[in-house]
Amino acid sequence: MTTRDMRMNFEEYRKLDGLALAALVERGEVTPGELLELAIARAEQVNPALNGLILPLYEQARRRAAGRLSGPFAGVPMLVKDLFQEMDGVPHAMGNRALKQLGYRATADSELVRRWQAAGVVIMGRTNTPEFGAKGITEPLAWGATRNPWDTERTPGGSSGGSAALVAAGVVPFAGANDGGGSIRIPAACCGLFGLKPGRGRTPWGPQFTEAMHGMSINHVVTRSVRDSAALLDATHGDEPGAMFRLAPPERPYLEEVQREPGKLRIGYSVRSPIGTPVHEEAERAVQNAVRLLVSLGHEVEEAEPEIDGEQMTADWLQMWFSHCAATVDLVRQQTGCDDDGFEPDTLVMAAFGRSIRANEYVENYQRWQLYTQQLAAFMQRYDFWLTPTLAMPPAKIGELATPAWQQTAARLVMKVGASRLVLKSGMLEKMARENLRYTPFTQVGNVTGVPAMSVPLHWCANGLPMGVQFIGYHGDEGKLLRLAAQLEQASPWMARVPAI
Repeated sequence: MTTRDMRMNFEEYRKLDGLALAALVERGEVTPGELLELAIARAEQVNPALNGLILPLYEQARRRAAGRLSGPFAGVPMLVKDLFQEMDGVPHAMGNRALKQLGYRATADSELVRRWQAAGVVIMGRTNTPEFGAKGITEPLAWGATRNPWDTERTPGGSSGGSAALVAAGVVPFAGANDGGGSIRIPAACCGLFGLKPGRGRTPWGPQFTEAMHGMSINHVVTRSVRDSAALLDATHGDEPGAMFRLAPPERPYLEEVQREPGKLRIGYSVRSPIGTPVHEEAERAVQNAVRLLVSLGHEVEEAEPEIDGEQMTADWLQMWFSHCAATVDLVRQQTGCDDDGFEPDTLVMAAFGRSIRANEYVENYQRWQLYTQQLAAFMQRYDFWLTPTLAMPPAKIGELATPAWQQTAARLVMKVGASRLVLKSGMLEKMARENLRYTPFTQVGNVTGVPAMSVPLHWCANGLPMGVQFIGYHGDEGKLLRLAAQLEQASPWMARVPAI
């Protein structure tokens, strides 16, 4: 089939979200195969410039599209992130050169992929991610940098940057993502998309394990519309065998929430970086514009923030990342037999610091999470949401956030002489972290405390780049967040704004 044979053209396809496309399939106005061919043609057109799709699965997708499909998204093309979200028999590299070179393949579908497929989607490929999802940019050595469709000299964010770039470019209406420190919200903000991070335990991780980093990381999607995010959460939330977190189910389907008014909300906002780093005027302007919009909608908004030590919390978040990075590196070494050449230098440094953390320090770190959660709970007794910038600055240029050469040299020296623990205790690590996280200091609190949060595309910079704002809720607030998001989407629509690519 060629695009000339289709009853729908790309411009018509691009204007519709996933639920609208599924409705056309159900009415027989378009077939899953036709939608898939439109998505493939668009991917082939833009991916050479964006490098978001690293593993096309076109033939597998064509076979599925030709079969009998059912569910709320029956026949809708989708991409999934190449970081977990495994597919049986399909390569799974997680941005790592050793796994890529080995041709490592998953041995089963993840529970999340099973639930997506039960909803009727047609998965047509896997998307780029930084090595092990450990950065807020998507520039892995294994696959090369993914670029932002709004400006291909800029990053789409990370770690779900491949997914976000291709959704923003109109290849698919939504794509798989996950978030351990902002990896749904950051790329959503960079690419003008809606990005909801559900709360701890809301979506599955199995079957290999049932939570990641004590529930700090969570699976979901990046989408163009709020209602697609809600309907996909309806399709995937809930317990799985062996689940360590068993959450109360929502009061009603999330898709119903987007049709309900949020009521008058009390919202605290802040533009101060929790780690004391500068915040760009465009990030401040994004929040101030959101405040004005919220007030016009009848909400009560005032400047306020939780009494959380942001620098200590960020250091604790980093140490958890480093510890799990060390375990991941060890596992990949076992799977592949690779040496240090199988990993990026930054990953080896993170792993070295992770190995230098003592067990009692790890436990003390984890126990402080409870303090941060209690402090956020005290704030949420007074406010429905906390509003902040999603990013502290507009999307950075490709390569701009790479680790400086002096830090790489110093890190190699530290590893060579076995001084990782001395550096960890010296305070130098905190200084390096402050430098590296100056771009994304606002998102980690949602992961450490395990609460749901979302980035909403309400602002475009003077240079045309998108900038999202973040709303942080409390445990179980996914539905309330979606109600507000739907109201904001109606008051300040963003789906018609598309990049020129």
